[in-house]
Amino acid sequence: MDAQSLVLLAEIVEAGNLSLAARRLKMSRANVSYHLAQLEKSMGQELLRRTTRRLEPTEVGYRLYEHGCVIREELMAAQESLASLGSSLHGQVRLSIPTGFGSLVMSDWLIAFKRLYPGIVLNLLFENRVDDLLRDEVDIAVRVMSEPPQQLVAVELSPVRYSVCASVEYASQHGMPVELDDLRRYPIITSNVIGRDLRLSAYQGGNRCEVVLHPTLATENFQFLRKAILAGLGVGLVPDYVIDRDVAAGTVVTALTSWRLSVFGTRMYLLRMPGRYQTLAVRTLIDYVVERAREWSRARVRTANPAAVDTSAGNDRQ
Repeated sequence: MDAQSLVLLAEIVEAGNLSLAARRLKMSRANVSYHLAQLEKSMGQELLRRTTRRLEPTEVGYRLYEHGCVIREELMAAQESLASLGSSLHGQVRLSIPTGFGSLVMSDWLIAFKRLYPGIVLNLLFENRVDDLLRDEVDIAVRVMSEPPQQLVAVELSPVRYSVCASVEYASQHGMPVELDDLRRYPIITSNVIGRDLRLSAYQGGNRCEVVLHPTLATENFQFLRKAILAGLGVGLVPDYVIDRDVAAGTVVTALTSWRLSVFGTRMYLLRMPGRYQTLAVRTLIDYVVERAREWSRARVRTANPAAVDTSAGNDRQ
C-alpha cells in the first residue's frame, strides 16, 4: 500500500465508477482497475462493492478513502504553495449559478471579481439543477431552495422573496389579484415547472396556504420573463430582484404583498462538496461571494424597512 494508491481510491469513490475516475485521472480504465486490484490484494479484502448505480466503499474502503483524501489535500496544498511563490493569485474555479440570480445580480459581482483577480480562471455554468456538485468538477454552486441537501456543505446567503406583479398598463386594464385564489383567474408568467403543476406556497402569520396554478408562459430565462411582464402578457410570479428596478421606476406594480410566497424555496445557499479540496482560488471566490451576497441582502432589508435588523443570513451547515 502506498500513498498514490490511496489517492486513486479516493478518486474512484468520489467518481462512483472506474470510467469516470479514469477520465479525471487521465488514465486508462484498465490501469485504474489494475491499481485498485493491487491495493485490494495488498489489503487482503474487498474495498469497493458494486451497487445497482455506483461503486460504494466497504467499511475498510471508507477508512482508507478518508486517509486518501487527507493525502491528496496535502499534495495539492504543497503544489499550490510552490506554484504561488512570487506570483499573483491564480487557478481555476468552476461555479454553477442560477439562471436568474446569476445573470441579473451575480454577473456584476463576478466581473468585479475578475478585475480583482485576473489570474483566476472562472468557468461559469448558468443552470438551476440541484445535483451539479455531484457531477464533474463543479467547485461551488449557488441555489435557491427550501433546505439544502444533507450531503453538501451549505452556507446561507440570503432570503428570497417572490412577487406577484404586472405592468402598470396590464393592472389598469385587468386589475390585480386581491386574494390568493384570484391568481387562478390570471395568465401566470413564471419560471419553469417541468412535468407538474406549479404549487405556490403562501405564508401569512402562522397560516400556510397552497394554490395550484397553471402558467401560460414559463421559462428559465428570467430576463425574458421580465420582458414578458413589462409587455403586459399577464401576472408575473418571480423573485423580487427580477422586477425591483421596474417597481422603483413605477412601470410595474405588485399585489398580495402581505403574503410570503414560495415556489422553489425561500432561501439562497452556497453549496460545496464536503470532502473536496478547496484551492486558494476556490476559497477566495467563496469568501467573496458570501460577502457580496450578505451585503446585498442587508441593503435590501434596509431599503424595505430602514428600522429592520438583519437576521437573514450567516448560517453554515455541514
